Amino acid sequence: MEIVPLGDSALIVRVREEFDDAPEETLNEILQTFQQLRSAAIPGVIELTPAYTSVAVFFDSVDVAKASGTARDIFDWLAARIGAATGPKRRGSRRSAPRTVEIPVCYDPEFAPDLDEVARHAQLSTEQVVELHSTVEYRVACIGFVPGFPFLTGLASKLATPRRDTPRKEIPSGSVGIGGAQTGIYPLRSPGGWNLIGRTPLKLFDPTKDPPVLLRGGDRVCFRVITREEFVAFAETAAAKEPFKL
Repeated sequence: MEIVPLGDSALIVRVREEFDDAPEETLNEILQTFQQLRSAAIPGVIELTPAYTSVAVFFDSVDVAKASGTARDIFDWLAARIGAATGPKRRGSRRSAPRTVEIPVCYDPEFAPDLDEVARHAQLSTEQVVELHSTVEYRVACIGFVPGFPFLTGLASKLATPRRDTPRKEIPSGSVGIGGAQTGIYPLRSPGGWNLIGRTPLKLFDPTKDPPVLLRGGDRVCFRVITREEFVAFAETAAAKEPFKL
């Protein structure tokens, strides 16, 4: 583990150097480190953000100085507290089982402007692309880009498709896309350069709810194919429904 400064009010706890070498193991270790730091409640720490190979620790330098008793060497003080919270003796702590969330997706051409391009790149039919994409279990590696956007690992290598040369200025919320070796879901209307192959009627981000995001790091995700008619029906009632869980 490596702890390095990130400006004057944050630091990075780098758990591993690479993600792709052992994605499942790396993600589990990141989530364990995140939970350990959250449970430690280190004075002055105001936010923790897990990523692919690290956890960012944001802090209030004034509060840290008060807790440490000195305005100097607050980085070393924080690093020592982080090390104590995530040391080898704590690595064997039990992790809670990840949730499995089912996401209904309509792959109708109306919602999938890039499905043909993904099929062409993979040298598959569009039906084969839909089958490959919807029959795999994914894992939420991290949330980012915009609130609630899940970066999902586990995409079949055959479906890996480079991002579009020219990003779209506006992508509808719920759009399911492929960007490189990852797939993800746009929770909000936003710009984006991923290849759009479907859309879900579920809201992945709702600021009126607690928590406001549907998915969180570590969740397992399954896509379920629905028709356009089912999409419309879901869209009319999704706000009143609980998240789909297996």
